[in-house]
Amino acid sequence: MPDHAGAAGSATPVIAEVVEKHESDLVDLRRDLHAHPELSWSEQRTSELVATRVQAAGWRVEHSTRTGFTADLGADGSLVGLRADMDALPVQDLTDDPYRSTVDGVAHACGHDVHTTALLGAALALAEVHDRGLLPGRVRLLFQPAEEVMPGGALHLMSEGALSGVERVFALHCDPGVDVGQIGLRLGPLTSAADRVEVRLTGTGGHTSRPHLTGDLTFALAKVTTELPAVLSRRMDPRAGVSVVWGSIHAGSAPNVIPDQGTVTGTVRILDAVAWADCEVVVRQVVDELVRPYGVSAEIDYQRGVPPVVNDPVANRILAEAVRAHLGEHGQVAAPQSLGAEDFGWYLDRVPGAMMRLGTRAPGGPTYDLHQGNLRVDERAVGIGAKLLAESAVRSLTRR
Repeated sequence: MPDHAGAAGSATPVIAEVVEKHESDLVDLRRDLHAHPELSWSEQRTSELVATRVQAAGWRVEHSTRTGFTADLGADGSLVGLRADMDALPVQDLTDDPYRSTVDGVAHACGHDVHTTALLGAALALAEVHDRGLLPGRVRLLFQPAEEVMPGGALHLMSEGALSGVERVFALHCDPGVDVGQIGLRLGPLTSAADRVEVRLTGTGGHTSRPHLTGDLTFALAKVTTELPAVLSRRMDPRAGVSVVWGSIHAGSAPNVIPDQGTVTGTVRILDAVAWADCEVVVRQVVDELVRPYGVSAEIDYQRGVPPVVNDPVANRILAEAVRAHLGEHGQVAAPQSLGAEDFGWYLDRVPGAMMRLGTRAPGGPTYDLHQGNLRVDERAVGIGAKLLAESAVRSLTRR
């Protein structure tokens, strides 16, 4: 019988050797992607650039019908998936780096350029592992578009068979609150579910001197804005951590006119998957109850977004082993559960897997936040991410 555990150990130095050999090129690629960001569903240049390099390394590339692609390596055995998201955000790049975004109003403010480059580095390493006969199975790369929009590009890749035959799947996400050289891991829920909600109120409109003769729409809209979050805290299990935060509210244009329509939009974030399944029904009931006394009608557009990322115990242990292999005993730190959303949750809804938090903060340097135009990463994280993704794939294939 083949010594799968031995294969994993033998692959570790090969992975380190290959990634370190290509590290300078990987950083150059990350800077190129950072300078040429592409929004969700528009990642054509990114896909073509990365797919060309993956294919040249010996992977079998399958392009998506939209943007993004998958790539396979190996002919038989168990199949493990590695995923990276490629899209940028509609955010202005506020840095003065020489490789800052050349696209006005678009930037890689969430680190997806790092994710993409790290997965390419893993692809180069795994190709060499395979060539040396040390890959105990098959690997599929998922270069995914449109993570930043709901319900996410993961569903598109899955609809095209990206998870067909995959037994485990792994991913990473930049964490600018963790020092480079450290990895945040968490067993169980890592992120929250996230939905989008829009409440549109309509009424007859009228003069502010006679609110009793018309539906006071602005007052009703204010009640929805303030009371829906409060009521949900009593109508749903508080352990589910339901959080409603509004991003925009619009009604009227004159101080003495009650408008005939108004809208409030925001997000609903939920830590618990069971509560996520129930939340839409409760939101619709509560909004109807809130506006009924004011003589206006409500139309609710509730878009279910993504489920929480819930790290599987075995997959999480595999990540921990990979961290120890390349970063030592002190490379792992505890990752808190985040109210941020990640469409990697869709993959984990189908197959077991885990996501790691990749430290990108320069030790002693400033702590940045994701989705901000001033985000900077310590580029040593690119090589570290590549090693850990490749190592996780090999170690997953040794498990039965």
